[in-house]
Amino acid sequence: MYCNTESLWYSQWRLRILGKKFRDYDPNQLILLPPGLNEWLPDGHLANFVSDVVDHIDISIITKQYEQELRGFPPYHPAMLLKILVYAYCTGMYSSRKIAKACQDVVAFRVLSANQFPDFRTISDFRKRHLVTFKELFLEVLKIAQHAGMVKLGHVSLDGSKIRANASKHKAMSYERMKQQEQRLRQEIAELTQQAERTDHSEDKKYGNTMGDELPEELARRETRLAKIQEAMSSLEKEAKERVEQQQQKDEQQDKKDDDNGPTNQTGARKRGRPRKESHLAGVPEDKAQRNFTDPESRIMKSKDGFIQAYNVQAVVDEEYQIIVATDVIDHTNDHGVLRTMVEMTAENTKATMHKISCDAGYFAEDDVTWLQEKEIDPYIATGRQKHNEVPESPRGRIPKHYTIKQRMTRKLKTKKGRAVYARRKAIVEPVYGQIKGCRRFDQFSLRSLEKVRGEWSLVTMCHNLLKIFKYGHINWATC
Repeated sequence: MYCNTESLWYSQWRLRILGKKFRDYDPNQLILLPPGLNEWLPDGHLANFVSDVVDHIDISIITKQYEQELRGFPPYHPAMLLKILVYAYCTGMYSSRKIAKACQDVVAFRVLSANQFPDFRTISDFRKRHLVTFKELFLEVLKIAQHAGMVKLGHVSLDGSKIRANASKHKAMSYERMKQQEQRLRQEIAELTQQAERTDHSEDKKYGNTMGDELPEELARRETRLAKIQEAMSSLEKEAKERVEQQQQKDEQQDKKDDDNGPTNQTGARKRGRPRKESHLAGVPEDKAQRNFTDPESRIMKSKDGFIQAYNVQAVVDEEYQIIVATDVIDHTNDHGVLRTMVEMTAENTKATMHKISCDAGYFAEDDVTWLQEKEIDPYIATGRQKHNEVPESPRGRIPKHYTIKQRMTRKLKTKKGRAVYARRKAIVEPVYGQIKGCRRFDQFSLRSLEKVRGEWSLVTMCHNLLKIFKYGHINWATC
C-alpha cells in the first residue's frame, strides 16, 4: 500500500513540475447539442444516404396500408421505420431487439428515428407486414443503380448459396421414423384413453356424476404430437406424388423426342442405354425423406459447415459493380432448373438483355444452353468439376460435327477465351456472398416459411445494392 501511495504522489508531483495538462473531463457538464439532427453526423455518412434514398423512392405501397385504418393511436411514420430497418441491415444488425436498443444508444439510429424510440415488437411487426413490399423496393433501388450507370449486363454471373433457416436440423424427422412414431403414439393414446375411461368409471361409482371431462394433459400432448407427424407425412406424400407426375411428363416428352428423331444406330434399332428408373412406389416418399417441424419448408442441405437446415438463395450479379439484378430463394438443394427463371427475371427487372452469363456445373442442362443461344445470350456454364490448379490444353481445329451440346460447351471452356470469361465468375458473384455472409454476418434468416424468407432476402440484397451505390455511385436526385 505504501508503494502504491508513493507512486501516485510521485506521478502527481512530476506532472506539476513538468506542467503537463489534460483535456477537461467533467461527466456532469451540460452541453449544447446542434439545433438540427443532421448535424450530429458528418457529411457523407451512410445514415444520411439511406435517409435520402428512402425519401426519393416511392413508398406509397407501404403508406396505403395505414391510410385505411383510422382507429387507435397514430402509428410511427413508415418512412422512419423503413430507414432504421434498412440502415440496420446495411450495418449487419438483424435483431429487432438490438435495433430498438440502437435507437436509444447509437447516434445514427437516433438521427434516422428523429429521437423516437419504437419498441422491438413494432419493428418486428413492420418487417413481417411488408415482406412483399421489399421485393418492390429492391426494384426501386435497382433503378437507381441503373440511372447511375452501374448496370451494364455485359457479363452477369449466377450462383446460389445455402443460408441457415430459423430452425434446428434436430427438429427434423425422416418419413420412416414418422411411421414408427405414428404407430407408437396411436398405441399410447389408445392406452391412455382406456386408462382414462377406467378411471372415470371407477370415480363415477364412487363420487357420482362430476365435471371431470377435461382431456388429460399427457393425452393432449401426445395427440398434438401425432397431429404434427400426420401433417408432415401428408406433405411428404403430396410432394412424392408431384415428383412422380413431373417425371412421367418428362418421360413422355423424351419418348416423343425419341420417336421424332427415329433410329439412332446403323442397324435401325434404337440406341441402347441404361433402363429408365421406375417411379418410387407410385408416389410413396422414400424412408429417408425428412420434414422439419419448426419450419417445414426448409430443408437439410450440405454446405461448407456440414449439413444444415437451410434455404438455397439465388442471385444474378452484374460484372461492372457487383450489383444484384435478380434474386430468389428455393427450397431444394441443387440449382438445376433455376437458370431460365433467373434469366427471365433479370430481363424483367432491368428491361434489358444480357450478353454473357457464367454459371457453375450445377446449372448445366442442354435444353437451357440451347434456350440461351436462341435468345442470343452467350453461355459459359461448366459441365463438371475441374481439379485445383489444373490447366486444360486448349483445343485446336474445327469443332467436330458429331459433338453434343455438352461436349461443345466443355470444349468452349477449354479455349483461352472460354477460360478467361469463366474465370471472371469467381470475381463477380462469389464476393457478393462473401460480403453478405462474412462482412455483414447475415448467415441465418430471422423468419420462417419460404414466402417470408424470400421477402427478407429481397431486403438483404436491396441493402447490398444500396451499399454499392453509396460507395461507387454518383446520384443526381434532381433527375432520379
